[in-house]
Amino acid sequence: MLPEYDFSRELFSQYGLELSESQYKKLDIYAEFLVEYNNNVNLTAITDPKEILIKHFLDSILLVRYCDIPLGSSLIDVGTGAGFPSVPLKIYRDDLKITLLDSLNKRIYFLEQLCEKLGIEAEFIHGRAEDFSKKAEYREKFDFSCARAVANMSLLSELCIPFVKVGGYFISMKGPTENVSEGENAIKILGGELTNICGYELEGEERRIVKVKKISQTPTKYPRNSSQLKKKTL
Repeated sequence: MLPEYDFSRELFSQYGLELSESQYKKLDIYAEFLVEYNNNVNLTAITDPKEILIKHFLDSILLVRYCDIPLGSSLIDVGTGAGFPSVPLKIYRDDLKITLLDSLNKRIYFLEQLCEKLGIEAEFIHGRAEDFSKKAEYREKFDFSCARAVANMSLLSELCIPFVKVGGYFISMKGPTENVSEGENAIKILGGELTNICGYELEGEERRIVKVKKISQTPTKYPRNSSQLKKKTL
């Protein structure tokens, strides 16, 4: 399914990443199952093997190059969709403890089957971030939260920062166009601090990784409910 191992390994090395044969084999299983499942459930518009390798797998795993993620860190992937970036990260860094959250049960069902095929452990949550981040077992319990979503930085911060423990980080994967600074007010209200924006190119396309450090507890009234979130950003 994926381009051959030597090609994939060389591609990863160009970005300063090693790729073992066992990691490659798991990514190959992932790609094949993703494309097969996508025939019945819309998970991704990207189905070309080389594009899956670059735009889904390499892009997800590049987080470890731009973010210091200590051994054994816990990470919740908010609005994970087809498992990006957390499942490729787990394949690359098996020490990570990942939680996959999505509001669509059909995506969660896909992820449960996928992780069983890959032989990797994960926690699966079917629900909305604004509901589950208010639950004691999830609120401010994670070292990292991440999102690879298209929502603006203000909204993403309100959905993701409440999951992060003080001292941890919210990581947002962004394209080149959004004015991320417009989310700074929300970040401050929620107990965060915008610490860094890492820009890089992925095969000629601009990408950014936005890092927000959790410096104080999130006020208990956040996140607001879904109707309030839709009406007005912070």
